[in-house]
Amino acid sequence: MLKFIKRIFIWWEDSTLGTQWNTFLYGEKVGSDEDGNVYYRSKAKPGKVERRWVMYNGAIEASRISPDWHGWMHHTFDTPPTEEPLEVKDWEKEHQPNLTGSKDAYFPSGSPVAGGKRAAATGDYQAWQP
Repeated sequence: MLKFIKRIFIWWEDSTLGTQWNTFLYGEKVGSDEDGNVYYRSKAKPGKVERRWVMYNGAIEASRISPDWHGWMHHTFDTPPTEEPLEVKDWEKEHQPNLTGSKDAYFPSGSPVAGGKRAAATGDYQAWQP
């Protein structure tokens, strides 16, 4: 019962029943990405702007959408990556979601979480004195 109530109200853990119902009635599946996120668009209606949305597989975090799907979601590309894949340049790094708040987050060398020890000052500046 608790799980059912969560599905109605708690959108940050999973898609709500309302989103799933809306997707069932008005959504047309376009494709999915390597993370298992599934992308939808509204069924064609003359004179209406096409709506696009994603059903996340796991944590609902917008930075988990890869660049090619991000471009399609924001109407930068008209054709979804399933029909016309985005050209990947040799200098591009692999997509990573925002890792802030996770165990894999970046902590600079002087950060208390990274040990809190900074390199000694080199003396190449003069501290401000009021």
